[in-house]
This record gives sequence, structure tokens and C-alpha cells, in this order.
Amino acid sequence: MLMKSNESYSFTLRVKIASRAGMLGAVATAIGRAGGDIGAIDIVGVGSDFVIRDITIDAASSQHGEAIVAALRDVDGIEVMNVSDRTFLMHLGGKIEVVSKIPLKTRADLSMAYTPGVARVCEAIHEAPEKVFTLTIKKNTVAIVTDGTAVLGLGDIGPAAAMPVMEGKAMLFKEFGGVDAFPICLDTQDADEIVRTVKAIATGFGGINLEDISAPRCFEIEARLQKELDIPVFHDDQHGTAVVVLAALINALKLTGKQMDQIKIVVNGVGAAGVACTKIIMAAGVRNVIGCDQRGALYRGRREHMNPIKEWYAENTNPWQARGSVHDVIAGADVFLGLSIPGILTVEDLRRMADQPIIFAMANPTPEILPEEAIPHVAVMATGRSDYPNQINNVLCFPGIFHGALACRAARINEEMKLAAATAIAGLISEHELHPEYIIPSVFDKRVAEAVARDVEEAAFRTGVARRDRAHSEAGF
Repeated sequence: MLMKSNESYSFTLRVKIASRAGMLGAVATAIGRAGGDIGAIDIVGVGSDFVIRDITIDAASSQHGEAIVAALRDVDGIEVMNVSDRTFLMHLGGKIEVVSKIPLKTRADLSMAYTPGVARVCEAIHEAPEKVFTLTIKKNTVAIVTDGTAVLGLGDIGPAAAMPVMEGKAMLFKEFGGVDAFPICLDTQDADEIVRTVKAIATGFGGINLEDISAPRCFEIEARLQKELDIPVFHDDQHGTAVVVLAALINALKLTGKQMDQIKIVVNGVGAAGVACTKIIMAAGVRNVIGCDQRGALYRGRREHMNPIKEWYAENTNPWQARGSVHDVIAGADVFLGLSIPGILTVEDLRRMADQPIIFAMANPTPEILPEEAIPHVAVMATGRSDYPNQINNVLCFPGIFHGALACRAARINEEMKLAAATAIAGLISEHELHPEYIIPSVFDKRVAEAVARDVEEAAFRTGVARRDRAHSEAGF
């Protein structure tokens, strides 16, 4: 499958080009023939018979980038002096830092921020423990906890290799939701040890965001922490994905004129995200959901390749007990929801679906079917990628959800709060704005986190999990 060039594989070449007519054109031609997209060209030096230029290029993969460089090296009169991967440059030294909110410029500042003045604040919290929310960073700080076992599309790469993702997550919390977050990468895969560790550090945090922990352990870890802690615990791979999927589905159904309780949905991939997506769409009214794993459809009584979560799934979905592979059960389906592997879906599968099929192909980085193949045959196409329309991205969800939950000091994030978040996201696109390529807001739409936080907070008050009075709520940006 041919992939599009994109910024995540961008690099900057420093090239020494002979000063003769047509050489810059030769450079551009070589890059174009190799499939690269030129983003910028800058002169950084000039000699008597040469020009040194920095050329920024987007590629489709690391291997594609190497091929582009090789093509340039073959052009007479061009010397490739240096190749800089822009993504790696962004990560040098890490992407986040801790900064003071208050400058320390005088002895008075120091005496209040630290000893002796800080002692009175400590005593106040000791006497009234709830003051920790107002007198420390706890009120607006989230721990991003991972063991590195299910990172993006990379799988079990360990806690150290997971750090760049967790740093990025912390950036998203701050930039989009105004929430301070910090990566906690645990060097253990033992569920008991993870639970004990998170409970031990929870004092300093107002919420826990579980991230990239493999199924089925993630279900147990989240359930135990939700039961044993009095702050929100949210596994974003499950619930963040589910919320944004539901938001996209709400608007896709508006476009196709179909109803939640009348559609058939095939879910390919019943791991953490697949199970959570199924639960939330069923809570929203969908009745006919068929889940598939590598052995095919889940149904009551299936014995091979099962676990307790799949047992639950088989008992609560697939009302007509369909059997067979995903290619079998997709016949007549209105929606395909992919949380699985690249390239599993074919054009022939699309042709066998119901009229105006909706495809959410969210395997990353390569979806279950590429939009270029699918779009001629579907009503709505969405992926998890930023270089295609309709990106189903968790960043639309978790910053606002945590902002709203922290603002009202919610004890947990319940189903009503998740449904409120999905409805808020979907509602930001008006009826006249809806379009097959615009069913979900942009991740850079500043209205998203505000709307989600507001409606999540309201749902928390309505369902009794908020612990602040409405008059003292701190929601707002």
C-alpha cells in the first residue's frame, strides 16, 4: 500500500549544490521523482562555485526518506552534507519541563514559598486534609501511568521507550486542557505492583490517566484503582477512544439518515479500545454489534481464544449469533469500526456492506483500509491519522474530561460524563456544517476542550460524583 508523505517523517537536508544553471531544478526533480514533498528551501551559505541550502522534505516512512536521500546523492553536482530528522530533533532533551508559577526574587519570596512560611501551610493541610486540593498542585495535576506494554502501534516496548509518548501526552493535557500532567513509567508488568505503586503516589495527583497498558490487565488495573482511590482513574486507550468514536458516529449517522437502534456495527479488534467502544455505543442505543478477533466473530458458547473480557463480550453482543470471519459478518453492516491491524478490509468487503456504509479504520499508523481505496465506495471515512480528514483522536476528549472532572473535584469519571463528552464534541459541528469529510472537529478547535469540560462537569454534578459546590466550581479556561 502506498502511503502519503507526512510531517512525522520530515527531515532537513543540508546540500552543497554546484553553481550552474538548472541545478536547483535538478534537486527538486530528483526529490519529486523519489516521491518526496518539499516544504521549504533556505540558503545557508554561498561560495564562489557552490550554494549551500537546507531543504525540508516530507516522506512517507523512514525507508522512504533514505530512498530520497539516495536519489539526491546520485545527482551530479550535489553533495549531501547532513541529514536531520526533524521529529528526533523535537525530542532532544525531552519535550516537557517543570517551571515555577511564582518567581523567587527576594528573601521574602523564599521565606513564604519555602521555610519557614511553608510550615504553616503544611499544618493547615494536616489539620484539614481536604485543603490539599486548594493549597497544592493536586487540584490540577494528573499522573500519566504506563508500563509500556501497548504503546501506539508498537506494542510491548517497555517503560523507557514509552517515555516520549507519555511526554507528548503531558503536552496535550497542558496545551488543550490547561491541565498539568507528568509521565509515570513503571518498570513492572505485575498488576498488583502497578496498583500498589499508583495508590502510593496518588496523594500528589488529582487524577490518574492510565495509558498504553495491554489487555486484559488494563481492565483489572483500572477497575481496582477506581474502587480503591477517591480521584478519577481513566484509561484513555479505552474510554478516550470510545468517546471520540461515539461523537463521530453521532454525526456520521446524521449524514446518512440512519438511527442508532437500527444499525449493524462490526467491530474488528476486541482489545481495550474495542471493548470500551462497544460499551459506549451500546449505551447510546446501538443494539446489533458483532465483535471480531483473529479467530472471527465472538458469539455465546465460543471456546477458542477466549478470556473473561471476551466472555462478557460474547454474552452481551451479537444478538443473532453470527459466525465466521470479519469478511463474512460484514455483509449488510452499516458501520465498520476497526481497532485492529493494517489492511484487513478490502474493497470487496465494502461492496457487501449496507447502503451508505460508514468506515472508521483506526489502526495506526496504517489503517485497516486506506482512504484512497475506500472513499469511492463509502458515505463516510474516518481514520486515526492527522493527514486525512475525520481524524478520530483522543486529544478531542481527555483534556476536557479531566479539566471538567478536576474543576468540580469529581470522585470518578462515570458513564454519564463520557456520554456528555461525546455529545459535546459532536454538537460543535452544526447541521449545515456537516460534511462527509467533516464529522468531527479539528484537534486545534479551541471550543472542544471548553465544551467537553463544561458538559462533563455538569454531568458530574447531575450524577452526584462532584465534591465541590456549584458556586465554587473552578471550570473555565
